[in-house]
Amino acid sequence: MASKTLFITGASSGIGAATARAAVAEGWRVGLFARSADKLQALVAELGEAAIALPGDAGDFDAQSAAIAEFVKRTGGLDAAFANAGTGLSAAGTEVGDPEEWERMIRLNVLGVLWTTKAAMPHLKARRGHLLLTGSAAGRRHISGSVYGASKWFVHGYGGNLSEEMKEFGGRCTVIAPGMVDTPFFDTPKPDKLQAEDVARAVLFALTAEPRCTVNEVFLMPTQ
Repeated sequence: MASKTLFITGASSGIGAATARAAVAEGWRVGLFARSADKLQALVAELGEAAIALPGDAGDFDAQSAAIAEFVKRTGGLDAAFANAGTGLSAAGTEVGDPEEWERMIRLNVLGVLWTTKAAMPHLKARRGHLLLTGSAAGRRHISGSVYGASKWFVHGYGGNLSEEMKEFGGRCTVIAPGMVDTPFFDTPKPDKLQAEDVARAVLFALTAEPRCTVNEVFLMPTQ
């Protein structure tokens, strides 16, 4: 039986890299998409022939489309796509926020998710595939003035709408919603919080659920 295929944005570190490792361990082939070509090559060297480096900017629709097309060309099809790339803000709240920083974040956290979905959908439709989106605990509750949180509210709302749309062809959509994760997203280590591997296990849980079962959301929080 041919290996299933998974395209991952934000794959060079953190949740994306951990998901790639977990998926390859379960027999998947993975397409690794991120701006850091050197980090992607290092991950490919670690994971071997099951991994393909596809450098590019998740905020660029043409770059995502070309990467997915190349991945499909090299593997024969697409079973799942994980719109994982995202970024935060240096200043919290509205009054002290930086509009230019908001624009950069929205391009990645909102438009980047749309670009992954748009580029992947025809290929997923052909295989009744699975789309996964990285949401957040910040997209499930109100946080004073949080523009970042609002971008994740979009992911949660869009993910629910996509789940309904993908039902039409037997596909599935899952929002993976972690609380604080100890990744390079933060400037300082958070060793007592979730680890990227915890989130990766949630992704594989959703991906490997029986075809009759759609895991609409996995919500993870640190115990401490």
